[in-house]
Amino acid sequence: MSFFGKQKKTVSHYDKMTKTPISRLILTLSVPSIISMLITNIYNLVDTAFVGQLGTSASGAVGVVFGFMAILQAFGFMFGQGAGSILSRALGAKDTQRASAHASAGFFSSMLMGALISVIGIIWLDNIVMLLGSTVTIAPFAKTYIFYILLAAPFMSSSLTLNNFLRYEGKASLGMVGLMTGAVLNMAGDPVLMFGLHLGIAGAGLSTALSQLVSWCILLRMFLSGRTETKISFKNAAKATPLMLFNIMATGFPSLLRQGLNSLTTVLLNAQCAVYGDAAVAAMSIVARIIFFAFSIAIGIGQGFQPVAAFNYGAGRYTRIRKGFRFTALTAEGIILLGCVILVSFPGLLIALFRDDPRVIEIGTRALVLQALATPVLPPCMATEMLLQSTGKRLGATLLSAIRNGLFFIPSLLILSSIRGLEGIQEAQPVSLLLSVPVTAAVAAGFFKKLPKDDLREEA
Repeated sequence: MSFFGKQKKTVSHYDKMTKTPISRLILTLSVPSIISMLITNIYNLVDTAFVGQLGTSASGAVGVVFGFMAILQAFGFMFGQGAGSILSRALGAKDTQRASAHASAGFFSSMLMGALISVIGIIWLDNIVMLLGSTVTIAPFAKTYIFYILLAAPFMSSSLTLNNFLRYEGKASLGMVGLMTGAVLNMAGDPVLMFGLHLGIAGAGLSTALSQLVSWCILLRMFLSGRTETKISFKNAAKATPLMLFNIMATGFPSLLRQGLNSLTTVLLNAQCAVYGDAAVAAMSIVARIIFFAFSIAIGIGQGFQPVAAFNYGAGRYTRIRKGFRFTALTAEGIILLGCVILVSFPGLLIALFRDDPRVIEIGTRALVLQALATPVLPPCMATEMLLQSTGKRLGATLLSAIRNGLFFIPSLLILSSIRGLEGIQEAQPVSLLLSVPVTAAVAAGFFKKLPKDDLREEA
């Protein structure tokens, strides 16, 4: 009886992913991702605002630690999107055993990597804080904050991995529960620990660590309670071969590269800004968080497209991939344009919400306007990167990740900062975004030229 019930559940999920109208399916899968990202980003903004009350140096510490957290995110996404893309295509081919083996291997690998980063970080804490771009005055705040992040590193990394698995299964609503619970607890914990218990910036770090642990427990419970197609267990992880681990890491490498380059560019940006004082570091950190919040809805649409692309690629439904890509790019573009209007209209007011320092507002306002004006080129670039990674096109996905997040931004930052000083730092990100457009367009055109025009026939 249970066997037939399981078969019915699998077929129903297959029909949902391969027969539901594309626009409705993507929007349905996007809503939980959008809500999760908005809540998480609201927390990030609230956290920045709370820490900003401790002073400009403390506010700058948030930007420094943000660069380190990007490293944890890099490995969490590598194992999550690497194994997630494979498990989704396996489910599209109706191979649940292969999907579960990859999910288990990806989860435990992410936990181990997070633990390794934690140990290394605690041992070399002083050096790491300075390497991340701290100034002498920012370093004490950054060390206190990052210590708690290091303690929670294994849970932070593997939580991201689990959430990606749920998205690639088409069950982002389950991931939303875990992420939202953690984010709400974090927002509630900040004022209590920072000001109620007078822990200062240590309270912000402790609040983040505790909330990440709660999220991890909730997300893992989804896989252990039978609410997912894939099952995570030591038994399934033991089935992993070296080739499977290689495929997981190779498929997820674009995510590692993208997030790793984000961390590197954050460190370089902090180092360049440090020349102009703590106000410059704080301003650019605030701008980064505002831009990411504005872009989060568009990213949520893209995350709704990822399981659709992977699942239908595995099922041989190529026309749905084309329709999904067009819908994702156009919908995300409309959302971004609306967000840009708001950012350009009230830049100074938005910066002042996080740090009411005239110099921070002055630096942040120009940077926010420039980045907002360049952001409309991001949706088609984002959709292309997600498409390539979801369908296992590792080389193309890796190329685009490297170009947009590092190969164009790093030279732009170094060259413009040396020529134009602080103004060049503000201009580097917009310039790198514009330079990435032609390359992305060429890669996307090449993918669709090779993608079969006709769907595979479904076997009886």
